[in-house]
Amino acid sequence: MTIRYLADQIAEALLEIGAVALRPNDPFTWTSGIKSPIYCDNRLTISYPHIRDLISLGFSEKVRDLYPEAEVVAGIATGGIPHGAYVSQKLNLPMIYVRDKAKGHGKENVIEGVLKPGQKVVMIEDLISTGGSSIKAAKAVRDAGAEVLGVIAIFNYQFDSAVANFKEAGFEFDSLSNYTALSEVALQLGKIKQEDMALLQAWRQDPSSFGK
Repeated sequence: MTIRYLADQIAEALLEIGAVALRPNDPFTWTSGIKSPIYCDNRLTISYPHIRDLISLGFSEKVRDLYPEAEVVAGIATGGIPHGAYVSQKLNLPMIYVRDKAKGHGKENVIEGVLKPGQKVVMIEDLISTGGSSIKAAKAVRDAGAEVLGVIAIFNYQFDSAVANFKEAGFEFDSLSNYTALSEVALQLGKIKQEDMALLQAWRQDPSSFGK
């Protein structure tokens, strides 16, 4: 499966189930207050077995291609946990998951599962925007003495800030699909119009200016 074909196939699947929606002329409002032409909730994917299979296949191929030395699959809470489980099963590798913060009781773990110092870990995420939560999880794994090979997400907004943040933190990242592929597939399916494409591209380059 080629990278571009996979990106388009994942994008079409996300649009099909409403996990991702584009509304260039009726923007969504994010918690931060930013106006956005895109809504993304990849948690919906776990309710569709055929899409789960497509995503886990894509993740597995990415891991084999980019990180064949991976010894552990880590799901990032919460959206990356189920997909981490599917991928670890396909690759026959141990799995861990990483909380966004330590439990408030018991051993107060951030990392659940068995992680040994020096093990090579690939991180599974559902969505990358600026990269903050993914980087935080990757740092927790690194601080535990393991080696983070990279973070792979289902979808990536392709913000320049994410590239800068991952580079500064010293982690690699990739995704199965992305904002560009989704926009082009949405156009092909008639979900947006040609004149919407320039607006969508402008938002990706400067999200804070959208709708002003």
